[in-house]
Amino acid sequence: MPYIYEMIDAIKKYYDNLAPTYDSNRFENSYGKYIDQQERIFLRAILEKNSFKKKLDLGCGTGRFLEFANHGVDISPKMIEIAQSKFPDVVIKEGSVSNIPYPENYFDLIYSLHVIMHLDIKITEEFLVESHKKLNLNGKLIFDFPSKKRRKLINYKSTNWHAANDFSLAEIQKMTENNWKLKNYKGILFFPIHRFPTWIRPFFGKIDNFLCNSFLKEYASYIIVELEKKCI
Repeated sequence: MPYIYEMIDAIKKYYDNLAPTYDSNRFENSYGKYIDQQERIFLRAILEKNSFKKKLDLGCGTGRFLEFANHGVDISPKMIEIAQSKFPDVVIKEGSVSNIPYPENYFDLIYSLHVIMHLDIKITEEFLVESHKKLNLNGKLIFDFPSKKRRKLINYKSTNWHAANDFSLAEIQKMTENNWKLKNYKGILFFPIHRFPTWIRPFFGKIDNFLCNSFLKEYASYIIVELEKKCI
């Protein structure tokens, strides 16, 4: 599987170089802020309904969601360095979605946001297998991915590995049906709200949220899912 190692190495180098400007580059603009807000709403709702003790932010980057976890894993040493400076009490280790450096059945919750989109189907399958091993029985896995239905609708074409991975919900269900139970899912970003004038965004935000929870949710830009580990 040399191509997998080449891809992982390319991702690692990319994010090492991007680390110093990652926060301002990705999540201080209107698009990034809206995505971040919607992911937080979904994650917080699950955290409020459960008493998780061991929580892993997988692909934690510079620590965007580390406030909710007590463990973090990332592929980029430079990203880890920044995340650790923000959250000195969180245990952060170098690893990947297919190599989580913890014992089996260790975590109650693993979440991986805006990560799977940069991988491919093979590594996504490895991510699901590895997460299953590291979660305890009935542990939860949360992750998001670009919607294949939306991308077909707008004729989106990726130019390289970055954000090239997409799925339909049916594909995710097929990949997870034996080992996982789909508990919940919703869409994120139905409209390009970040391109609207500031004064009208709250109005479209409410409509966007409604559509992202409706039967049209698979046509949002991203889909975020909550899975529960089943015993094999």
